[in-house]
Amino acid sequence: MTPRFRNVRRFGPVQVASFLARGRKRHLAACTAPRCDFSAEYDSRAAAELAARTHRCKA
Repeated sequence: MTPRFRNVRRFGPVQVASFLARGRKRHLAACTAPRCDFSAEYDSRAAAELAARTHRCKA
């Protein structure tokens, strides 16, 4: 089953979203720039937003 993303927000090229995985709320930060492979899951929304704000694209 594909997760349903909620509360999606953009920080520059990085999008942060919340979703449910196995009954637990998780948070994802993923860069949308071409050829940038950055994406990571976090337990807290604050950690995901911090990662989004400090991300620097290699591409």
